[in-house]
Amino acid sequence: MTIDANTLVNSDASLISRRCWSDPAVYELEKRAIFGKAWLFLGHESQIPAPGDFVQAYMCETPIILARGEQGAIHASINSCTHRGLPVCRADHGNTKRFVCPYHNWSYTVAGDLVAIPQERQVCNKPDKSELGLKQVPRLESWNGMIFGSFDADIESLEDYLGDMRFYLDAFFARFPQGIEFVGSPHRWLIDANWKLPMENQLGDVNHGPYLHATIIPDAANEEIINCGHSVVTTPGHGATFRLMPEDTPVENVAWGFESITGQTGGEELQDYLRDIQAQAAERVGPLRARMKGLTYGVYPNLSFLWSNASFKVSHPRGPGKVEYWSWSVVPADAPDHLKKLLRTNYTSFFGPGGMVEQEDSESWMQQFRGANIDFADDRPFYYGLGMGEEKPHPELPGLVSGTANEFYARAFFQRWRDALLAEQGESHG
Repeated sequence: MTIDANTLVNSDASLISRRCWSDPAVYELEKRAIFGKAWLFLGHESQIPAPGDFVQAYMCETPIILARGEQGAIHASINSCTHRGLPVCRADHGNTKRFVCPYHNWSYTVAGDLVAIPQERQVCNKPDKSELGLKQVPRLESWNGMIFGSFDADIESLEDYLGDMRFYLDAFFARFPQGIEFVGSPHRWLIDANWKLPMENQLGDVNHGPYLHATIIPDAANEEIINCGHSVVTTPGHGATFRLMPEDTPVENVAWGFESITGQTGGEELQDYLRDIQAQAAERVGPLRARMKGLTYGVYPNLSFLWSNASFKVSHPRGPGKVEYWSWSVVPADAPDHLKKLLRTNYTSFFGPGGMVEQEDSESWMQQFRGANIDFADDRPFYYGLGMGEEKPHPELPGLVSGTANEFYARAFFQRWRDALLAEQGESHG
């Protein structure tokens, strides 16, 4: 069946068809048009610091081995043997000299080069092993330790792709003298939902908090979002939502870490550390960004960041109605180890599969997918028109800026999503 993306998302993206979430044909087109053409997050350099270190990752449904080679270079290989296609890496992370297929013991270096075929001792015609290595991701770049890959060899540079989104991400990364590090393996769990809704939720939807999370989030926090909240779209699909606190705000009300239970109960040493980081913030990120108290951030198509709970998340699609959600805790790289351990609890209390807030979000995402599948409702698309046209340039902040109730972050995402589908169809039929 031919898909007309213009019937899925109208011209101003105020109406989104339920088929965007539920139609298997739309999902198959997404895999080529979105995940085959974008920069996709693979991991952080802190996860693979030494030669031989590796972690597993995904690009859409394609399994990837992200590894550091013997000379220190980073490689991204598709985890599929070139002989019969089995995965050559079964561990989630570790350190090794070789990846070995369990079927016939073909052996590959951590860079993906084929180095041994046991069966070739028994044949006269030797295959050219240099042509039989693991397929490599054609583009691999990193920014601030964040490693991205793309299946599109001609894609723009990662820095250009991120654009002004770097301004907002650096407000967090650059706060800490040595940046951040990812702690341990990600939490991973399956949700009966479409991959786009977790992304939309973290891209800028902070206004469900007073309702869905009413028993957890205090009224004062919601008032702060209403009075000081800003939602920004730099490039369609990328977005940042944060509070810009007044210049005379007490340090405990603006510094990262204090609004968490850990920051409030973790003791004097931890609080002194958080105050010290904030005291350096103006010098490190500038006076404007020093007053930023972040909320939710998104990098197109499926990477999210939660500032308050220091968590990065990837919404990996597993079909139109299934998502494998990956979630990492991050901490300041140069914090003392005992403080890093404390700071991790800021994440685990609320997010991850056992987190109070995460469970409420996941339930809503599943219910939304069911709503996208009900019979006799195709003629009633979802409404995305709140705050239409209220976003405007800001004298000090890059991108278009508005209050947090404006759904322009989601409209921009779906305009980019629609245009990508149309472009893919144009290439296929051209």
